[in-house]
Amino acid sequence: MKTIAEIAREIVAREGGYSDDPDDPGGATKHGVTIGTLRRLGLDLDGDGRVDAADVRAVTAAEAEDIFIRHYFEAANLAALPEPLQASVFDMYVNAGGGAVRILQRLLNQMGQDVAVDGVLGPQTAAATQAAFAAAPGHLVDAYGVARRNFYYALGDGRPQSRKYARRESDGGKGGWIKRAEEFISPRFHLSDAEHRARVAAWG
Repeated sequence: MKTIAEIAREIVAREGGYSDDPDDPGGATKHGVTIGTLRRLGLDLDGDGRVDAADVRAVTAAEAEDIFIRHYFEAANLAALPEPLQASVFDMYVNAGGGAVRILQRLLNQMGQDVAVDGVLGPQTAAATQAAFAAAPGHLVDAYGVARRNFYYALGDGRPQSRKYARRESDGGKGGWIKRAEEFISPRFHLSDAEHRARVAAWG
């Protein structure tokens, strides 16, 4: 099993370099660290008295890894999850914040657990996740990955500007979001190219 540091390093590599896409609600981002995150943490990396895009550009891969471990994995209590599930939820937490836990909580309710969908991984959600994993150890990780994939598709359904992240603009194939979710899903549950195209056909 990979260490949390190794998982964080993979997340940083997956996120890539500096970007300031006007269609991305997160704004200026580097290695997955957004300008909002730097402002929330008060990280004025260039010491000029304000936190702006210049500070985002200054974020190193090592600093991003440290931010993710301390302020995402540890702060969100992700260590309370079954170890095989931690990598996928951690990756999604970097991508969607508390939305990563809400996806899990909705899934747990579908599996017969009774938890509040509040985006907080407290004792109730932790215990429910452990129970669900014990009941279906070969199922929960894939089920969470599929729920992530469905979440991304739903974002595209509701926000046309986000569709380019789920569907490649060049040829209509799987976009970065879908590929990212499927990195944590067993190959037998990956969508075929035809299934993906059918899912996004209504987007025009």
